Amino acid sequence: MQNNKVADSENEEAACLQKEFEWILTEEVHAVLNQLHIILVECVKRFPLPLYGNDSANNVKQEKYVLTSPPDQLRTVISVNGDSIAHADIQFRVQRAHQQAIVYRTYIQNENPWKLNQLLDAGNHVQEALLHIDNIEKRCSFCSSEEVLHILGKILGCLQRGRTCLIVPHKKTVDEIIKSGNMKCLFPTLPDDLAITFYIQSHKLILAVYQSSTSRGLTTKCDVYQAECTIPWLNEVLVLFTVALQLCQQLKDKICVFTQYKDFTVESKPRRRSSVSVRMADKY
Repeated sequence: MQNNKVADSENEEAACLQKEFEWILTEEVHAVLNQLHIILVECVKRFPLPLYGNDSANNVKQEKYVLTSPPDQLRTVISVNGDSIAHADIQFRVQRAHQQAIVYRTYIQNENPWKLNQLLDAGNHVQEALLHIDNIEKRCSFCSSEEVLHILGKILGCLQRGRTCLIVPHKKTVDEIIKSGNMKCLFPTLPDDLAITFYIQSHKLILAVYQSSTSRGLTTKCDVYQAECTIPWLNEVLVLFTVALQLCQQLKDKICVFTQYKDFTVESKPRRRSSVSVRMADKY
């Protein structure tokens, strides 16, 4: 008798879990994907780039920023247009051996802009995440946790890469910076022992000046001077990235709970598995 009660209790618990599982796959997954779509569309709108039908990007005016570093070691006035520095007036002071400080001044002109590839890369990753969501038929019912995890894995990957583009800039050696195409944007050109680079880190645009020198022992020394400014819309982008990642991860964690129940499927619903997984595989 006791065994029958235990079995009945286990069966009842399994039935409840099955219902919850079906509800998550048929209702909550699409609700979360819709939320993600709304958040990512708002994220795209913050980028001054023509992404995912962001028509307003075509009317974006140039943004002007002043980058400074105390005590007036480095000062730069720049104009940003989309993912490029369209114009810049860069002035900085460096110390030369046995000499007083020397001031250098160079410019970036409209006809030869400096590309901020991090912005374009981050925007493209958000756009790819949106395309993954759009590729799912609105009336489609998922039939297994594997299907959902497959989709969420792709979306999470896009969001993580996009956020990393902005927070963890790719570090280049001084030699790589000197040889980069962006250094050719400067006029007049700088001496061989000087190099500059612009990069995004979190919500800030940073200008770094590198001065290389060689001592008598042939040991190379590199002094670095930095100036920065805050780009307000980047802070909004990072907040939306974070919200989207949390929402996506929460759904993934919930789905993962059911992966231990291998027999859970949604047999009562029309199986359209191929419309989700196969089309996603073909496209991406």
